[in-house]
Amino acid sequence: MNSSSDPNIEYATLGALFIIKINRPEKKNALTPSMYQALGDGLRAADADDSVNVIMIRGTEDCFTSGNDVAGFVTGTEESGDRPSLVFMRAISQTRKPVVAAISGMAIGIGTTMLLHCDLVYASEQCFLQLPFSRLGVCPELGSSLLLPYFMGHQRASELLMLGSRFSADTAREYGLVNAVLPQDQYLTFATEKATELANLPNGALQVTKRLMKRGFENVLPGTIELEMQEFGKLVKTPEAQAIVQAFFNRKRG
Repeated sequence: MNSSSDPNIEYATLGALFIIKINRPEKKNALTPSMYQALGDGLRAADADDSVNVIMIRGTEDCFTSGNDVAGFVTGTEESGDRPSLVFMRAISQTRKPVVAAISGMAIGIGTTMLLHCDLVYASEQCFLQLPFSRLGVCPELGSSLLLPYFMGHQRASELLMLGSRFSADTAREYGLVNAVLPQDQYLTFATEKATELANLPNGALQVTKRLMKRGFENVLPGTIELEMQEFGKLVKTPEAQAIVQAFFNRKRG
């Protein structure tokens, strides 16, 4: 397995478990294009590696990720071509092997939508989640406009996607996004134990089970992700969205 191409994304192995760590704590693990590329590369490499049975994604102890780096919205980067964010989205939505997430602190924007593509999710009781797309003048991404209503019903999904307010890990568990909520000092150990337990099971059976469980989405999910990204790209360039994000960026700099 090659090393990560970005210093803020770390790869590690624990037996048949491949761990991807988001490690940019000074910026609340905000994701840059280079970090997205390394996340996608890690997922694809692990999925193709016969020595890996399970993939785990984690953040730092007190933060999963605050979502996209705000500077990317302001400067309008990632507007064309095979964007690193889309590389990551395709990778996590197409991964054949089980993916486990361990989340704490912030899980905002794509930090929440990526959980829809994970097979097991364990959260710290101090974790909060948020889908603030409408508040930023943009639309949902990573297939969340399709998957969220399917998982939790239209009204709950509308509340989370349209109002865009924070919600707790307990609410996420109630809505079916999280398997279990643990004390802060236990969530990562618990998630690692569950991921290791999964990695010790027959790999072929796990992959077939995952494929069967997801086969209802295989024809519609890729197109949904592409359409969301097209609409997102249009909205992020509107004066309204640019003004919202610029004001937020100015507050952070101030």
